[in-house]
Amino acid sequence: MTTSSNIGFDIHTRLENPAGGAALGRTGVIHTPHGDIRTPAFVPVGTKATVKAVLPESIKEVGAQAVLANAYHLYLQPGSDIIDEAGGLAAFMNWNAPTYTDSGGFQVLSLGSGFKKVLSEEFSGQGSADTQMASQKKERLAHVDEDGVTFRSHLSGDLHRFTPELSMQIQHQLGADIIFAFDELTTLLNSRQYQEEALERTRRWAERCLREHRKQTQEREGKPYQQLFGVIQGAQYEDLRRKAARDLGSMEIDGQRFDGFGIGGALEKENLGTIVGWVSEELPQDRARHLLGISRPDDFFVAVEAGADTFDCVDPSRTARNAAIYSPDGRFNIVRSQFRRDFNPLVEGCGCYTCTHYSRAYLHHAFKAKEMIAATLATIHNEYFTVQLVDSIRAAIDNGDYYEFKDDTLGRFHSGNWGKK
Repeated sequence: MTTSSNIGFDIHTRLENPAGGAALGRTGVIHTPHGDIRTPAFVPVGTKATVKAVLPESIKEVGAQAVLANAYHLYLQPGSDIIDEAGGLAAFMNWNAPTYTDSGGFQVLSLGSGFKKVLSEEFSGQGSADTQMASQKKERLAHVDEDGVTFRSHLSGDLHRFTPELSMQIQHQLGADIIFAFDELTTLLNSRQYQEEALERTRRWAERCLREHRKQTQEREGKPYQQLFGVIQGAQYEDLRRKAARDLGSMEIDGQRFDGFGIGGALEKENLGTIVGWVSEELPQDRARHLLGISRPDDFFVAVEAGADTFDCVDPSRTARNAAIYSPDGRFNIVRSQFRRDFNPLVEGCGCYTCTHYSRAYLHHAFKAKEMIAATLATIHNEYFTVQLVDSIRAAIDNGDYYEFKDDTLGRFHSGNWGKK
């Protein structure tokens, strides 16, 4: 297996289970060529090599240890070859710290097929009959076959094709410290039979990704080693999730195995902890687990207890651009009239740049006036809140007071005092 002295995952503290039995939660460290990531950790999303509206220096100041960019978007614009020529993603975006890139599978099968909204509805488990019809049409438009996926660019309409090999080639050019295997996305509306077919196809694609990853690593000798994470699918079926975890956890091709694992795919919020727990029980304990697309406070606690190590999500920045502000007392909208003459910080005692320099009244004005600084300041605050929350979870596990911290944090968050303190 390809190895390096500055890669891998170490476990530090295991979360005690008050009910007895094996505990899945833990703290640890992921080692990468661009630095260590202490886990659990939240990884802000910089889809196109930028966290929207915010300087990389500001994201560093909020405490973020890594950022995640998207292979699909960077492949289309500016092109992975350009980023490779620039010295890789970290150098290109002036981020001297660890980076992730996802495989592009989600975007290929959602943006590429033109059904982004429908896909979101499907993930919520609330698709209507019209949604189901659209889903069936989406599957045809995406053109999934054994070799890969054919899709149209959401930017130009040009026809493109992704295969496991091409995804690996693109991500090697992007040069992120942690990359993901190309997988087939399914939704809650797909039949059990299709879930089984897609899962088996994802398993075969995983083998191809490992083989191509090893090839690219050897051909690009001298470049820092990139850790490859396999993606666990299986929707909400326990047997499929466990099978996927066992298959990818034990998979080894020409001496190359997965360095960690991503947990993705369609699931309902109420089943999050159960599904992550199934997967964590089956996966090797000495490799990191990344939960894709999670950022709500309740979900962090549930997922950490079930064994997830790192998280990414666009929600903190996306909601910020829509004037939604995270606070320990819940989420509130800064454009509400009550904030017009409120000269307090967004959150009293918050250490972020926004709260230490600006008032609620100023952000209220900036959003009402449609000034770009509004998105910048709100994003800084929301990313800070999210990063610091997960950092506090990590500290609570290490300090042995996790469950008290959880009760206090969620009790306050759901208190109903949105934006009043």
